[in-house]
Amino acid sequence: MSPTNDSYFSASTFYLVGIPGLEYLHIWIGIPFCSLYVVAVVGNVTILSVVRAERSLHEPMFLFLCMLSVTDLVLSTSTLPRMLCLFWLGSHQIAFDACLTQMFFIHSFTAMESGFFLAMAFDRYVAICDPLRHATILTSARIAKIGGAVVLRGVAFFSPHPILLKQLPYCGTHMIAHTYCEFMAVVKLACVDTGSTKRYSLSVASVIGSCDGFFIAISYVLILRAVFRLPSREASLKALGTCGSHVCVILVFYSTAVFTFLTHRFGHNVPPQVHIFIANIYLLVPPFLNPIVYGVRTKKIRDYVLRALRVKVI
Repeated sequence: MSPTNDSYFSASTFYLVGIPGLEYLHIWIGIPFCSLYVVAVVGNVTILSVVRAERSLHEPMFLFLCMLSVTDLVLSTSTLPRMLCLFWLGSHQIAFDACLTQMFFIHSFTAMESGFFLAMAFDRYVAICDPLRHATILTSARIAKIGGAVVLRGVAFFSPHPILLKQLPYCGTHMIAHTYCEFMAVVKLACVDTGSTKRYSLSVASVIGSCDGFFIAISYVLILRAVFRLPSREASLKALGTCGSHVCVILVFYSTAVFTFLTHRFGHNVPPQVHIFIANIYLLVPPFLNPIVYGVRTKKIRDYVLRALRVKVI
């Protein structure tokens, strides 16, 4: 039975509700979520292992892919195991500090994921639109600086989140109507005006997301323009198929992120089940899709894995 007031908890504990109204389906919902997580972990670990073992893959595209894989592993691992404990074991209570830690990892690594999508789009733009200068533009030192900047941006802009929430007084219910410690779900429990805190979070998310999305869109527009000018129809179709799959993954990430953002800002009439389910898809599906689209569909990685499995490559 869910608690209804403060007396049931210590001041340092929150209660994760899960998906309100669908508690009776939690066990079944956990099955596809667990499947997504297993594929995400296996796929991303495989990509990291292959790139590390095969020196011919030490290229900008695959180095950025490794950064994306690490981000996916941290992002999914910071949410899924705790979520499955909620769904399957009924473990609803979470310590306040653990909640803030989870929140930091979720929001900062989501920003990093967006940044690495942008870095990979830029790499594809240079490789297709200016191939002769690709090696001189994206040197190892420059790749390291780009990766460091993406990580620093995520940490710098989202470190204030747990610090701000740590300082707020909480009263009334300690029930978080979500499957994980999402910033907006937690800040609603504070018993003081949190308008400025909410505005900071929404502003940071909107600026980072809109800037990254804009430059990614520009990169792929220029890529597609260059692809359609290729003399070989076969080469055009191959490049178009590769870019198309990349765009689909990016669209899944940004469309669910935009839905979640707009729901916080304007979607007061959106059913909580829909909002929470989309928020989960936003965190779980990209780590599942990225190794498939960027790994399985990449011939060099696919061939290496098949050779390792002693399968004849046709």
